[in-house]
Amino acid sequence: MLITHDTRCALDTVVDLVNTVPEDDAADGLPDVAALEDFVRNHEISDVGVLSEFDLSAVRKVRGRFAGIFAAPDPRTAAGLINELVAAAGTTPRLTDHDGYDWHVHYFAPGASVADHLAADCGMALAFFVVAGEQERLRRCEAPDCRRAFVDLSRNRSRRYCDSRTCGNRLHVAAYRARRKEAAG
Repeated sequence: MLITHDTRCALDTVVDLVNTVPEDDAADGLPDVAALEDFVRNHEISDVGVLSEFDLSAVRKVRGRFAGIFAAPDPRTAAGLINELVAAAGTTPRLTDHDGYDWHVHYFAPGASVADHLAADCGMALAFFVVAGEQERLRRCEAPDCRRAFVDLSRNRSRRYCDSRTCGNRLHVAAYRARRKEAAG
């Protein structure tokens, strides 16, 4: 599956956005407008004006809808969720070549809110996976104490953890210790 630069940026953005959802007793990753401003700046989201509490609330709603897409049990459900999200954003595809990037497609209307911008661009990036028959690549970490979202871009669709150095390694070490304990005991 060919993933263009702008699609990859949108995938990274949507994964990071979904992973700001508070799990259990954890703090919200987007607690205030300043955090949203940092998110927008860190992900180089273009055409965003001054952000407000209204924007924060709207982005949190979009974030929840994206989380639903990662939890979708099948492509038909994911497609329905994506269609609703993208339609509500008032998608307006247009070619652009801003900030030193070559021609690419933006799906949000000029002057769109940051929530609509995210819904349109990130929604379309996820749509490409459903269209390609690759919805199962939109995953949650299999570590029991971690449910972070990620997109499995491995060749054989074998990635199981959000980060093999942390979640994957921790589980492998625990399994190794359990085997050693059982063998010794």
